[in-house]
Amino acid sequence: MDRVHGLEEPLKQPLKSVLGPATAKVMAEHLGLHTVGDLLHHYPRRYEERGQLTQLAELPMDEHVTVVAQVADARLHTFASAKAPRGKGQRLEVTITDGSGRLQLVFFGNGVHKPHKELLPGTRAMFAGKVSVFNRRLQLAHPAYELLRGDSDETVESWAGALIPIYPATAKLESWKIGKAVQTVLPTAQEALDPLPPALRDGRGLVPLPEALLKIHRPHTKADIADARARLKWDEAFVLQVALARRRYADTQLPAVPRTPEPDGLLAAFDDRLPFTLTEGQQKVSKEIFDDLATEHPMHRLLQGEVGSGKTLVALRAMLAVVDAGGQAAMLAPTEVLAQQHHRSVTEMMGELAEGGMLGGAEHATKVVLLTGSMGAAARRQALLDLVTGEAGIVIGTHALIEDKVQFHDLGLVVVDEQHRFGVEQRDALRGKGKQPPHLLVMTATPIPRTVAMTVFGDLETSVLDQLPAGRSPIASHVVPAADKPHFLSRAWERVREEVEGGHQAYVVCPRIGDEEDDPRKARQKSPEDEAEKRPPLAVLDVADQLGRGPLRGLRVEVLHGRMHPDDKDAVMRRFAAGETDVLVATTVIEVGVNVPNATVMVIMDADRFGVSQLHQLRGRVGRGSAPGLCLLVTEMPEASAARQRLNAVAATLDGFELSRIDLEQRREGDVLGQAQSGARSSLRVLAVIEDEQVIAEAREEATALVASDPDLERLPGLRTALDALLDDEREQYLEKG
Repeated sequence: MDRVHGLEEPLKQPLKSVLGPATAKVMAEHLGLHTVGDLLHHYPRRYEERGQLTQLAELPMDEHVTVVAQVADARLHTFASAKAPRGKGQRLEVTITDGSGRLQLVFFGNGVHKPHKELLPGTRAMFAGKVSVFNRRLQLAHPAYELLRGDSDETVESWAGALIPIYPATAKLESWKIGKAVQTVLPTAQEALDPLPPALRDGRGLVPLPEALLKIHRPHTKADIADARARLKWDEAFVLQVALARRRYADTQLPAVPRTPEPDGLLAAFDDRLPFTLTEGQQKVSKEIFDDLATEHPMHRLLQGEVGSGKTLVALRAMLAVVDAGGQAAMLAPTEVLAQQHHRSVTEMMGELAEGGMLGGAEHATKVVLLTGSMGAAARRQALLDLVTGEAGIVIGTHALIEDKVQFHDLGLVVVDEQHRFGVEQRDALRGKGKQPPHLLVMTATPIPRTVAMTVFGDLETSVLDQLPAGRSPIASHVVPAADKPHFLSRAWERVREEVEGGHQAYVVCPRIGDEEDDPRKARQKSPEDEAEKRPPLAVLDVADQLGRGPLRGLRVEVLHGRMHPDDKDAVMRRFAAGETDVLVATTVIEVGVNVPNATVMVIMDADRFGVSQLHQLRGRVGRGSAPGLCLLVTEMPEASAARQRLNAVAATLDGFELSRIDLEQRREGDVLGQAQSGARSSLRVLAVIEDEQVIAEAREEATALVASDPDLERLPGLRTALDALLDDEREQYLEKG
C-alpha cells in the first residue's frame, strides 16, 4: 500500500502528538477523533455570521448549543441556602438577546465573580451549554463563554473571517476550543490524498480535497462553504458507493446453484390451493425473484413492501420454488414471537403441503420446521436432524439458525425478515452454510426512500410491493390530545368498547413494560419532553391494570411484552388470535408480523415517544380483515410541539414512503443509517440522504462503472486509502456489535 511511502502519514498522526494531551483525550473519548485526519473531517455544524445572531427562540431542548449573542442585562442576587444560611449565597442572572429572542444564563456560588466582571450589558460573546427549562423558561446554567472583542485581540485572530464555524461539541469541549485545535492542524490539509479520480473531479467541477478542507473550516464567503460541501458530499457518497459496488462485484463472482421450480411440483400445488389471485405487484416481484433464482450467481434482493402487502406470500413462493428444485430454504426472523408466527402462518397457508413424510401429507409435501433458542432439547434435536437429512425443505427460526451446530442438506435460499435488525455479518454466517452460497432475499416492511436503500442496502437489488391486496380495509388514524381535551381520551375507550361489542378486538400499545427494577435513570433516556413533563412513559402493566379496573372493566384484557417467557408469549398470542381475549395491552413486540384480522382498533399511549415509521408499523396491525381499522394516537404533548406535528403527519397519510421521508427529515441522518445497518458507516457528515438524492444516484453509477473497469482500484491509491479507513470503521463496528 502507498502509505508505506509516507504519502498519508501527516493525516495519520495521532492528535495527542499535536494537541495537548488533555484536549486529545477528550476528543478521543467524547467525539471519537483520534488522528489529525479525523479532526480535519470533523466539519462545522453551521456558521454564525459576525453581524447575525442565532435564533434563540428556536433552541433545541437538552442539547449542547453554541450561540453568539449580546448581553442585555445582568443582575446579582443573594439568597439564603443550606450552604450559605446567612443570605450569603450568590446567583448571577444574565439575559442575552439576539434581537429576536432572549435567553437566561445563570451562574452560582464562587462561579459568579468572573462573569459578573466580564458580562456587562452590550458585550458580545459566544456562549455554550446545555439548554434546560426552569420556571417554563429556557436557560443555560453555567455556560462556558468566549468574549468576542472588536479590537486586535487574539480572539479576532482565531475567529478571522466574518463566518464563525460552530462545531458539533460536547459539554467537555466547547466549539471554540475545537475551532482552535482545527487551526493547529489545518496546514496538514495540504497533504490530504484525494480519493476522487481526477476525471470525475474535473468533469463535475469539484474543488481538490485540500482546498475543500480549508474552505469548510476557514470560509471567507458563503460560496466557499458551498464549494467545500459540494466536494465533501461527493467524497462521502462516492467512497461508500465504491465499497458497496465492490461487494456487489464480489458477489457476482460467486457461484450459486440455479434453482428453477418443477412445472407441476410443490409451487404449482401451492398456487392451486390459494383462495385468491396474486396482485399484479406480487406477480411482477415474483418474476424478478424467479429470474434471479435461475441464474448461476447468488441473488441478493431487498423486498420492500407496505405493511400487509403480502411480502410473506411472495417469500414463501420463492422458498417453495427452491424446495421444488431440490434445495432447502431458511427464513430468519428477528424475534422468537415472530419466528413462531411465521411458522404458524406458513404451515396454515401450506396445509397438507407442509406435512411431508407424515400420514395425510400431500404427494409433493415437504416438512416445515421451527428452530428457536428456547426449544426443548428433544424438539431441537429432531429439527436439526430433519435439516441435515434434507427431510425438512423449509426451516423458520431466529438467530439460533446461524449457530455452528446447525447443518443443512442443501441450503439454496435464505429469507431474512426485517433486515434492519440483521447485520451483514449474520447474512455472511448463514451464507456459509450452503455448499455454494445460497440465494438471499431480504424483506422489510419499513418503506425506505430510494436513496436510503441505495446507501444502506447498496449491495442489494430492490423490489417494491406497493399495492395492498384486495379485501384490505383502509385505516383511519386520529390524534387524541389527552392533556388539552381529556374527554377525547374517554371517548377513545368508548370506541374500544364499541368495537369489542361488535365482535372485534383491540390493541393498546405502551412504550415500556413497567417492571423495570433497574435504576430508573437507566431505564429510560430522558427526552426533552420527559424533562418538561417529569413523567415516565406509560407502562403496559400499569395501563392494563387501570383499564381493567376502569374504562374497560368487564372486558378480557391481557398483557404481552418482550420479557415474558416465550411459551407464555405464544399462549397469549394464541388466545388473542383465537378471539378469547378482547384487548391486548402490549409493548412494540407486536410491531411486526402479528396477524389477527379480527383486531380493528389500536390505541397507542404516549404515541409521541415512538418514531414515525414505528407508528406506521404498529398501525399496520389493524384493519387486516374486511372491517375498517382505527388507530388512535394518544399524546399529552402541546399543540405547537414538534412531537404533535409528527403525530399529525402520521394521522394524515397511510403512505409509508411519504412517512419515511418525514421521518428522515426529522431525525438525524446518522440515526437512520446507524439503526438501519451495521454494514456501512453511519457517520455521514455532510451527505443528507434525502436532499442529496442526485449525488448518491450519480455516485452509485460512477462507482459501479469504476469497479467494473478496475475492481482492485489499482490506479487510485487515494481511493484505496479512503476505503480502508471506511472499512476499518466497519470492522470496528462489527467487533463492538459482536
